[in-house]
Parts: sequence; structure tokens; C-alpha cells
Amino acid sequence: MNRRKFTKTAVTGVAGISISPVILTGNGWKGANDRVNIAVIGIRSMGQSHIAGYSAHRNASVIALCDPDSNLFEERIRNHFTDKGLPKPKIYSDLRKLYENKDIDAVSIATPNHWHALASIWALQAGKHVSVEKPCCHNFFEGQKLVEAAEKYRLIVQDGAEQRSNPCAQSMADYLHSGKLGEVYMAKGLCYKWRDTIGRTPEEPVPAGVDYDLWLGPAPKRPFTKNRFHYNWHWNWDFGNGDMGNQGVHEMDIARWGLGVTLPTKISAIGGHVMFDDDQQTPNVLMAVFEFPNPDGGADKKKILQFEVRHWITNREAIKSENPADGNTYMVSADNTVGNLFYGSKGFMTKNVNEWETYMGKERVAGEKGSGLGDHYSDFIESIRANNQKLAKGDIKEGFYSCALIHLANISYRLGRSIEFNPAKMKFINAPDADAMLKREYRKPFEVPETV
Repeated sequence: MNRRKFTKTAVTGVAGISISPVILTGNGWKGANDRVNIAVIGIRSMGQSHIAGYSAHRNASVIALCDPDSNLFEERIRNHFTDKGLPKPKIYSDLRKLYENKDIDAVSIATPNHWHALASIWALQAGKHVSVEKPCCHNFFEGQKLVEAAEKYRLIVQDGAEQRSNPCAQSMADYLHSGKLGEVYMAKGLCYKWRDTIGRTPEEPVPAGVDYDLWLGPAPKRPFTKNRFHYNWHWNWDFGNGDMGNQGVHEMDIARWGLGVTLPTKISAIGGHVMFDDDQQTPNVLMAVFEFPNPDGGADKKKILQFEVRHWITNREAIKSENPADGNTYMVSADNTVGNLFYGSKGFMTKNVNEWETYMGKERVAGEKGSGLGDHYSDFIESIRANNQKLAKGDIKEGFYSCALIHLANISYRLGRSIEFNPAKMKFINAPDADAMLKREYRKPFEVPETV
């Protein structure tokens, strides 16, 4: 790879660990037959999909794994490497030490949400290309800083909105933006997933082999409980963003993309954590509505995006079951209904992960349709090899806009009122209490920097 000289600025981590920013440029990879050396950070859940996805790519090698839970390494290495005849990767508990390894070209980040932005920014400062799981940021401020870092270091940064790689989603956006559905005045995102109670778990000693302080990272210091750790962190505000920021972020991205909008001017969200008396803090029922300006539209000249999270018995809302032959049944299954609806002056559209259909006019006559799945992992590798951000399919600025809607809705919900927003200033209008929630307090030395 062609490289410019290292910049002289050093970003200091902790206890002597420093990360030196580097800017990479050039038109090609190291050589036609050279593989991209990649590290996966966070290997418990989605991280395993990352390992498998990159390991299957002929132009990539997973050479390192990182997780503060050392109990995970043995099984992951056996299942994904040694049993398949692949070389053992290097292992790290601290991502800062991993970033010092100059053999690593890129990182794929599958940590809990509260680590996504900081892990990505540190990686960019260390000269690594980044693919970061959704949501790319735990709060609004972090998304702003991640976009700034991507623009500054000019490395490939792929947002985890993996449907952007699907021909289904691409043809959906082309169809809606072409005007064939008329004036698309409203989009709806659905996230209906059966979520049982998480119960209550007591404070207890940190399990052996877990660096819990490192796992907490930017989040406040809290005693260890099982509901603050693996997976159930999603339902705790310190670490997660509820189901709208978990599964729902995919459908939020599709809704915003199809509607052709960025940031809203008004947000209203209501809901609650119903049925269960347990440790969950985030709502399991949430209804959020966003208003966007639409200068070219009719009448009130606005567009509306609705988003709804439901957790238990519910109807399908016209979203078709996916094709079991394709192995795509997680979004529309016995328990789940996940997808999008679009409403236009000429008809409406339904969409799941691998298919969209239109119904036109008052008679709802079946119209055009599209389908197709892609490979987000492959897109990341090939974008690095070609030094072409567009090939990554998930632009980080677009990822930030979609995540911003999640954070704005959660702020409205937590404050219990509608709020107006100024997209140009990226601040709320006459709402200092809401502005204070665009950012969090960080634990040293895990601070998302004001200047990246």
C-alpha cells in the first residue's frame, strides 16, 4: 500500500500505550495476490459471523481476535480456525495493544454499542480500516466524532447497515427515488420481536477470565451482574439503545434511505417497558414519529417517518414471510415481524430483508418488485483492495444519520415530550435538557475525544 508519512501527532491511550495517527492513500492494494489482514474485536455473538464472513473470503485473512472475556477464545479458535485447517490467530484482551500490531490492515468491530465509536476512532488513528457494527455510535456526539475521524484519516469506514449491500435494498431505493410510487410522503419501520423477561440478577463477583473494567470502558463504573453483561446489556442505557438500536437500526436505515431524508425537525416518541417487572431499562414498546422538511412536496411540505417496536403478540402489518429456501427467516418468523412500509401518492411498498413488492392505486394492484442478497463482509474487503469507499456500500455518514434518529427518539421518550431539532446546528431548539443528552460523561481513559 502506498502510504504518506505518519503524522507527528500522538493520541495517548493509557499507561504508556500510544496510538499514532496515519493517513493512507493510493489506488491499489499491496499486490494482486496479497490478502487483507483483519482483526475481529468482540467475538461472542455477531463477532462469530464476522469471523466466518471474512474467513470465507479468498482475499482476506483473520489474523487476530480481541475480547475482554478470555473464556471465549478457545472455542472460537477451535470452531473457526483449527478445525478448518486455518492458522491460529493472535489473541488480545485489550484493543489498544491490538492496534499496535502493524500487520493488521483492518478491524471489524462487534463489541457492545457503548464501545463502537471509540474503538473505531482509535483504529482510524492507528491507521486501520474499520467496519463497525450497528449502531455505529452509542449517542449523537459519538456519531459526529466518528464521521469527523473518517473524513480526516481517509481510510475505508464501513457502517454495519448490512442491508445496504443487498441488491434488494438498492433497487428499492432506486424505485422510490425514481418517482414511480409518486410522492413518498411516509415510511414506516417495524421491529416486532418476541422478547421475554430478563428477570433480575444480583450483583456478584466478576467471572474469572473477564476484564470487566475494560468491558465497561467508556461507561460508568457499575458492579457486575449478568444483566449488565453478555447480550442483556442491550436493555441497559449505559451500554445499549433498546431494540430500536439493536435490530431496529437496520429498518430505521432502510426507512430513512427510501424516504430520502437525513435529520428531522421534530421528534415525538412514547412507549414503555410493559408486562415485565425486571432489570430492563429500555422500552419494549416504543412508537416514534419524525418530521422532515419536503420543499418539493405538496400541501404541508413535510415527510413523516414512523418507527415502532413491539415485543409480544402482534400482527404482520402486511410484511411477507421470507423465503425459507434462502435461509432468511429470522426477520419474519413464527416470533418476529421485521421490515418496512412505504406510502406514496400512487401506491405502497412492503419490504423485508430480501424482497420488496408494490401495490398500486386504489385497487392495490400488484406492481413492480425486487429481491436479492449481498455480502457486506466481501464489500468491505474489496473496498480496501480497491481503495474505494463506495464499494463498502455502508457509508459512515449515512450510518450516523440513521443512528441519530434512534438517539433523538430515545431522548424524546426519556424526557416524555415532543422536541424540535435544528439539523443545521445539530442541536435541539430551546431544550437544554435534551441537548445535554446528546452526549455522555466518559470514564478516563476511555474518552471519545472532542478533537479526533
